[in-house]
Amino acid sequence: MTTVPNHAPVMADVAKVAGVSHQTVSRVINGMPNIKESTRQRVEAAIKQLGYRPNTAARALVTRRSSTIGIISTESGLYGPTSIHRTVEDAARQAGYFAGSVSLSSVTAESLTDAIDHLMRQSVEGIVMIAAQYEALDVIRHQDPGVPLVVVEGDLTRARFAVGVDQHQGAYEATSHLLGLGHPSVSHVRGPLEWTEAEARRQGWEDAHRDAGREPGSLHLGDWTARSGYEAGRRIVDEGAAGAVFVANDQMTIGLMRALHEAGLAVPDDVSIVGFDDSPEVEYLNPPLTTVRQNFHEVGRRAIAVLHAAIAGEDDDLPRLIEPELIVRSSTAPSGRRP
Repeated sequence: MTTVPNHAPVMADVAKVAGVSHQTVSRVINGMPNIKESTRQRVEAAIKQLGYRPNTAARALVTRRSSTIGIISTESGLYGPTSIHRTVEDAARQAGYFAGSVSLSSVTAESLTDAIDHLMRQSVEGIVMIAAQYEALDVIRHQDPGVPLVVVEGDLTRARFAVGVDQHQGAYEATSHLLGLGHPSVSHVRGPLEWTEAEARRQGWEDAHRDAGREPGSLHLGDWTARSGYEAGRRIVDEGAAGAVFVANDQMTIGLMRALHEAGLAVPDDVSIVGFDDSPEVEYLNPPLTTVRQNFHEVGRRAIAVLHAAIAGEDDDLPRLIEPELIVRSSTAPSGRRP
């Protein structure tokens, strides 16, 4: 029986337990070819038994790879981008990468260029950018960082490598659900003009009306916050005609529901509402919110899969656009429900 050393294990300990040379252990760790499968398995078993952790700096010298990627995101605090950032980091770790992050307080051409330059100085092998503003996409169109760059957003035409949830489809299904309940039209509280995802959701709302042969309801501009949803809600109340509203994110929906409550309007008896994101708290609103769920875990997994394949110079076979899911709860009801 091989004894486990009472010090932090080194490569020589792995070699001794596996019954191979120091050089063979190094070749297995660094993924070198032409090693017998039985030998590889013995070395991997010894690594696991000893709890050996390879020296990543030394490994980088051998493989000429840093095993590091960069993540660029914004300091928005919004549920969607924050969730994607977390899932990208998790997926990167599971794929064997270290992830260095740069959070931007504002998205400008200068801040994005600086962020890319900062990550490149860390010898990253690739970059994931979680910033779907138009200005961010314009920057990457005109700049080649020298490594693969994957954009996380829902329009695959705007970048060479892109992964995201189908925002148009989610909005289309949300609006169609409300029209299918007999509401003659649906008002919409959209997100900021500079966000591509907000525009895709607006287009989905509009296209659902067109395909149903209906005229869209009123359109109101928001900025993703509950306050902007509240202000839009007050305008909708003043109009006096909205029986259904599709809101571009759940946070604005919370503000909208407050405005309706203050006006003495009940959800869904007077106004049916659908949100977007399925953030954790909306299941516990009164009433629980019908919303569009985005699979952020799958977004992160596919973003890293696409990046990994691009780094290796290979083609991945994963669909880049992920289908959303409409989660129907109690905030929507047939038109004319109140007697």
